[in-house]
Amino acid sequence: MKQQTAILALMAVVTLAGCKEKKQTQDIIAPRIEVAKPSGPIRMQPYNDQRDVKWLGKTYKVEVNRLPNDSLPMVTDETGQKFVDNRISLVVRRADGSLAIQKTFTKAAFDGYIDAGYRKAGILEGLVFDEVDDQQLKFAASVCLPQTDEYIPLSVKIDNFGNVRIARDSQMDTNGDDEDEE
Repeated sequence: MKQQTAILALMAVVTLAGCKEKKQTQDIIAPRIEVAKPSGPIRMQPYNDQRDVKWLGKTYKVEVNRLPNDSLPMVTDETGQKFVDNRISLVVRRADGSLAIQKTFTKAAFDGYIDAGYRKAGILEGLVFDEVDDQQLKFAASVCLPQTDEYIPLSVKIDNFGNVRIARDSQMDTNGDDEDEE
């Protein structure tokens, strides 16, 4: 019996020692996630490209300028971040410097070729000269969801009378600039 009492006493001591209050620490096992608050509206960098193009048997200077434009409606992403949309101007000059074509594009010019999600949350990302195609100047354009890799590729063709034809482009340029390959 003495042996049972000693074992029970030992078990009681061990149990009481195990129930001792643990020291509380300020250590956080998982770091706190701070949700970034939207900053002021984000603008893309201005862009300018000028190049000489052989078209209709003559040399023309094609100039594309992209500028963020505060007068256009801003778009907002799912975090509440606002983005300024862009206005792109296209100027085509003859060799003597006279104006042949002048056009301005905003996202609204592409409304018929983009879906509602891109109309609401997309911005006009760019317009770049591609090639002379069937005696028309061909440009690649895109409307994108800001700060993502998601965009709708578009084709813009302009004839020598300044008529513009826009189509959704099924072929995305994944090879980069063709001029680098020549």
